[in-house]
Amino acid sequence: MYREMAISDLNARLQELKRQLFDLRCQAVTEKLANVKAIRNTRREIARVLTVLNEKTRPTL
Repeated sequence: MYREMAISDLNARLQELKRQLFDLRCQAVTEKLANVKAIRNTRREIARVLTVLNEKTRPTL
């Protein structure tokens, strides 16, 4: 899914996920978070996007 996306789309998705993670953390502090695994899933999704971004921007040897 992410490997077919353009770098600009990946950067936009990364910003969206970081905002979502911030919102989830705020909900966790105020004890309004319904799905406690959502924070972990979002962090993993961010890692996936960062991995693909690094693969696309890394110079080939």
